[in-house]
Amino acid sequence: MTLSESAINEIMFALENGNGADLVRQLSQFGMQELIEAEATEEIGAERWERTIDRIAHRNGHRPRTLSTTAGDLSLKIPKFDRGSFFPEVLEPRRRIDQAMHAVVMEAYVNGVSTRGVDKLVAALGVNTGISKSEVSRICAALDERVAAFRNRTLGHTNFPYVYLDATYVHVRDDALGQVVSRAVVVATGITSEGSREILGVDIGDSEDATFWIAFLRSLKARGLSGVRLVISDAHEGLKKAITTCFSGSSWQRCRVHFIRNLLARIPKAESDFVAAAFRSIFALNTAEQVRARWDEVADMLTGRFPKAAELMNDANTDVLAFTAFPDSHWRKIWSNNPLERLNKEIKRRTNVIGIFPNDRAAIRLIGAVLSDQHEEWAIARRYMSNNSMADLAAMCDTTNQPQLEG
Repeated sequence: MTLSESAINEIMFALENGNGADLVRQLSQFGMQELIEAEATEEIGAERWERTIDRIAHRNGHRPRTLSTTAGDLSLKIPKFDRGSFFPEVLEPRRRIDQAMHAVVMEAYVNGVSTRGVDKLVAALGVNTGISKSEVSRICAALDERVAAFRNRTLGHTNFPYVYLDATYVHVRDDALGQVVSRAVVVATGITSEGSREILGVDIGDSEDATFWIAFLRSLKARGLSGVRLVISDAHEGLKKAITTCFSGSSWQRCRVHFIRNLLARIPKAESDFVAAAFRSIFALNTAEQVRARWDEVADMLTGRFPKAAELMNDANTDVLAFTAFPDSHWRKIWSNNPLERLNKEIKRRTNVIGIFPNDRAAIRLIGAVLSDQHEEWAIARRYMSNNSMADLAAMCDTTNQPQLEG
């Protein structure tokens, strides 16, 4: 790699004028930035302003990225492309998560949760178990500040017509009770009016009852969440009540994946494949009228042999088919909670490494770091829904909101 003239000049200036404490950090920052720019050039197939037949994209500014190293925090700039996404291989995309795991394990150790499993995990991370409490506090404070800034950022910069809600569970040590308890971690994601995805919020509590969900949803609205047209979730009673309370005027989409599980629970195992295939056939159709007609056909087919299943389908008709009131190009992405389910799997993959968190704060620290990194990756990825399809949604909403003329 050949350094640019500007980079060489900066290094020479640092050598001549930098103090010893900061010189290594500056040199590291210069070198790392040049590596990032070189990798971006290779990815694009051309230097800045260069015209080549191999060019696949153009640079479109930078986004900031702080990299914590033993030389100090490096303030780097990651190039943005006008098409596709780019993240340099020289950076570790999960570094913040690794720091969070480090902090959680160390806090557990310092606070006396020194089990054989924790010791093994500490050794696997390459961390000296003799780390001081002050060092743990420093690491935790820095991470907590970043996670808090992410969790409390404003949501008023755009509308979010689609909102997904779900919960997962982690084990946390409760010192007051002297035992390990299960805590509900609730997560919200949204689709912006421009078609991009964002992680809206995360919280942790004793349970996911209506009171907890209402407090969580109200906190999102207080941060500026608006323009919600459809909320996608499972049929948890507490969650349904919270959605009705906080999103009056919005539609609710009952996750079809959760629904089919409930439906098949009322079907003998020998018949489950047949019923599942019939149910899936509903969602292979192309128009709202066809979907609703096929739903009724399947419900009628089940009435004679499986009346409880047919009753469930009749009761859930409106909720499971709420997606049909929206652009058909969005159906596959809004008729279930699958996008959030995949995010929950990533959360579980990370939290399973820890096993038992020493307290709620430690759980939010790690989970918040996971979500913050995912949020940043979504920010540089291509739109989740196209501009044209979002324009169709806006037109449908405008038509829906037009006042009725009096006769």
